[in-house]
Amino acid sequence: MNISDTKATLSFSDGSPSVDMPIYKGTIGPDVIDIRKLYGQTGKFTYDPGFMSTAACNSSITYIDGDKGELLYRGYPIEQLAENCDFLETCFLLLNGELPNAEQKKTFDDTVTKHTMIHEQMNFFFRGFRRDAHPMSVLVGTVGALASFYHDSLDINDAKQREISAIRLIAKLPTLVAMAYKYSVGQPFMYPKNDLSYSANFMHMMFANPCEEYKVNDVLVRALDRILILHADHEQNASTSTVRLAGSSGANPFACIAAGIACLWGPAHGGANEAALTMLKEIGSVENIPAFIEKVKDKNSGVKLMGFGHRVYKNFDPRAKLMRETCHEVLAELGLQEDPLFKLAMELERIALEDEYFVSRKLYPNVDFYSGIVQSALGIPVSLFTGIFAMARTIGWIAQWNEMIADPEQKIGRPRQLFVGSPVRDVPAIDKR
Repeated sequence: MNISDTKATLSFSDGSPSVDMPIYKGTIGPDVIDIRKLYGQTGKFTYDPGFMSTAACNSSITYIDGDKGELLYRGYPIEQLAENCDFLETCFLLLNGELPNAEQKKTFDDTVTKHTMIHEQMNFFFRGFRRDAHPMSVLVGTVGALASFYHDSLDINDAKQREISAIRLIAKLPTLVAMAYKYSVGQPFMYPKNDLSYSANFMHMMFANPCEEYKVNDVLVRALDRILILHADHEQNASTSTVRLAGSSGANPFACIAAGIACLWGPAHGGANEAALTMLKEIGSVENIPAFIEKVKDKNSGVKLMGFGHRVYKNFDPRAKLMRETCHEVLAELGLQEDPLFKLAMELERIALEDEYFVSRKLYPNVDFYSGIVQSALGIPVSLFTGIFAMARTIGWIAQWNEMIADPEQKIGRPRQLFVGSPVRDVPAIDKR
């Protein structure tokens, strides 16, 4: 980041001396005002609930322009990556800053593939969970437990150990997600197959069983791969910020990723695609859409339009366009073009994009609107949608964590507060309370 010649001046109406603060320029995006010395100079904090106007770090990984509907990984538009690269190429890019050449890709793919197995002792962890345990609770526990098996890669100050941990997390998440699914349906665990691609291997572990041969469908594998690419990173969102905050204390990478998974579990974050699918099922049919839209417009109804709008994007979510195409491809491959849920989704999208109420509020379809339908068509149960999200986002989390550890400006996270509780008071005797 480069310091600007311009400074920001904070003045006070009570006669206190004004304060000059440096301004830094990023490569693209808004400038930032450096307020690190604000408290020392004025005795005052800033107040920013939700961190809507606060840059907590500098990063060179992901850039979002919400007004343009633009998402870049290391400068590359998400559309180009989703169409021209596979997920492991995207992982390499996020970790290393550049796309791999053919030799680097082969080495990286082979390395990840050789780490997909989990320690056999981990199998016993699953027996401690109820069969109806939510997959996200299983993932929080098992990912955190990985730290007890890999003591050789817990030194966060060793770049090589950080790299090994990154590879292990990328490689083992699909295995753990598939195991969480198999455990919930009472089927035997399927071990990874080293001759399959990353996404094909996951689908094999999910849907194969020892009784019959599982045939990998390239169209469906590509669809899953695209889902993973589109969800791989998304700048400083809630779960990524959680990973960075946990990591700022010096916690090991497995603990930090488990913390990210716990945050992602929240319905306002990772559960949005599940909520969008539930909404479509509740609407039921195309004929019911007009009545549903009227309820959405009625503030007193409590009905919300799920899968539309975004905290950052004030334009069409670029990921939604790609997921829409993928949705068409998957349903065509499976002969589900007349699927009532997809027809309902298309009609709801059309109406919402033409209705002034939604257009004026920039409530465009987001990636969650389509990804739930795609995953459902792939045979992934609703309870596992957020687990797939965690599997994809692990690379973003670990890349952001790795960047943070190497940042010389990094300090342990310590937000401040505006205290509105009771001032100092004395404890009265018990008979006077």
